[in-house]
Amino acid sequence: MYALIAFIPLLVTIVLMIGFNWPAKRALPLAWLLSMIVAAIFWKMSVKNMIAYTITGFLSAFETLVIIFGAILIMNTLSRSGAMAAINGMFKGVTKDIRILAVIIGFTFGAFIEGAAGFGTPAALAAPLLISVGFPPLAAAIVALEYNSVPVCYGAVGTPTNTAFTTVRDAVAGIIANGDIADPAVEAWKMDLTFTTAICHAVGIFFITIFGVGILCKMFGPNKKFSDCVPAIPFCIFTGVVFDVVYLAIAKFIGPELVSLVAALVTLVVTIITSKAGFLIPKTPLEFENKDKWDKSWLSTTEVPEPKVSDMPLAKAFTPYIIIILILVITRVCQNRGVALFNSMKTFTIGTGASGIILGLNWNWAVLWSPGIVFILVALLTIAIHGMKSDEVKGAWKDTGTMVKGAAIALLFGVAMVNIFRYTNVGEGCPMDGSMLYVMALGLAKIFQGAYIIIAPIIGVLGAFMSGSNTVSNTLFSSLQFETATLVAIPQVCIVALQNLGGAIGNMVCVNNVVSATATTGTVGNEGKIIKTNALPCFLYCVLVVVVMLLVWKVGGKTML
Repeated sequence: MYALIAFIPLLVTIVLMIGFNWPAKRALPLAWLLSMIVAAIFWKMSVKNMIAYTITGFLSAFETLVIIFGAILIMNTLSRSGAMAAINGMFKGVTKDIRILAVIIGFTFGAFIEGAAGFGTPAALAAPLLISVGFPPLAAAIVALEYNSVPVCYGAVGTPTNTAFTTVRDAVAGIIANGDIADPAVEAWKMDLTFTTAICHAVGIFFITIFGVGILCKMFGPNKKFSDCVPAIPFCIFTGVVFDVVYLAIAKFIGPELVSLVAALVTLVVTIITSKAGFLIPKTPLEFENKDKWDKSWLSTTEVPEPKVSDMPLAKAFTPYIIIILILVITRVCQNRGVALFNSMKTFTIGTGASGIILGLNWNWAVLWSPGIVFILVALLTIAIHGMKSDEVKGAWKDTGTMVKGAAIALLFGVAMVNIFRYTNVGEGCPMDGSMLYVMALGLAKIFQGAYIIIAPIIGVLGAFMSGSNTVSNTLFSSLQFETATLVAIPQVCIVALQNLGGAIGNMVCVNNVVSATATTGTVGNEGKIIKTNALPCFLYCVLVVVVMLLVWKVGGKTML
């Protein structure tokens, strides 16, 4: 009974976003309001506590928003300076084989953009680039969306994974560190989450690259045969191996911030060089038929401008990203090894200290440790490096503000709502034995019990489908997944990782990303067709990660939390 009542805000969110096509920035403020009404009526939560946890939720969301703002700012700065056009130019003349181009541009370049900026930017950059090398616009949209799955958990320098951890950090500390969130064991759990997630995606990359090429051949190839993907399988495997070596190493030893960004950058360089040398390129290139034979539904319904020409040297274009990578690698590696300077960077905070000024609560932000601050500083440095004009700089900042505005509202109220869910039983007078979150988790545990591991990634997909963001999906459901895992005696790190994985996989079918892809490729009106096409790989990918996670759980055994 009370589990259903606690679910009301989430159910309303699902209905509004899926049934009535409300954006997250409209649905989540209403869901937050409903959560407070439910908390006040049934859990007797005080107004003081509701306000306090809403404020601290807003402040926690602000930390994430700084990262999102910085990541998108650097991308827009490079777009305005001409660097992104120079980066795009390196794909010219690599190969004529559409299968290889799909993997290099759609997956590898898309993964690089996802690792750097996230939040739908791969569709905005990779899809038009595919069109510029001869892809039908609809094919470009489908490929860019399908391949935007493996890198997503570490998009925008690790924001989704960091968000999942931040959401459950207090719960982790309560179980393994007596509530001390500064305990090294809590940080070790975050590293376990990062690596566990990466293991599943490291297997998934082989499935999605090959299956994506197969769909491309079946729907848009000259022979309309899925089997035309077979000659490209060795290249897909090679790409996956190169990507995975870096991907897993960084996930294991450094942390979530650089996993996709560096793995994609290394793979991009390697695959371009080897492809130009003819390594593992099919002997008979597969090309599209002449445009006059294309189905009308493949074409753009609106004009899509081609990337502008830039004579900027490639090394200069990549310089800002190289600086970012060096800063993040040095700070994270040195901090993990206990170097005092970098430890102090992480422990230096701005906020309330231990004053309890927020109606008895506190918020403290490790500002020097924020990747978003690094991005913003490098974006400012790029103005001088690339010799940007004032109108170009203004345009980059204006574009960034416009892009972040919608995400800001969704995240602010999403995190605040999760805080209400988690702390509804704080204070005197609560008639329940647990919070709204605990009661919901208990309901799911009773329904699914040991089979919950199958459901966990589907919840992540649903969150991404609703909100258009793995980060928001993790904000909404990570705590619920953690509590449910505890109740059904499944390692919490496995279930939170499946939530993270589901949120990433859901990117290929979520409405926001599909709308963005159709807008940037000029294929507006094909949204339903794209979702229908990508639904199968989305489902199969979920099945795959569950199987892999079961193996991880079996191997990890009792050592996993």
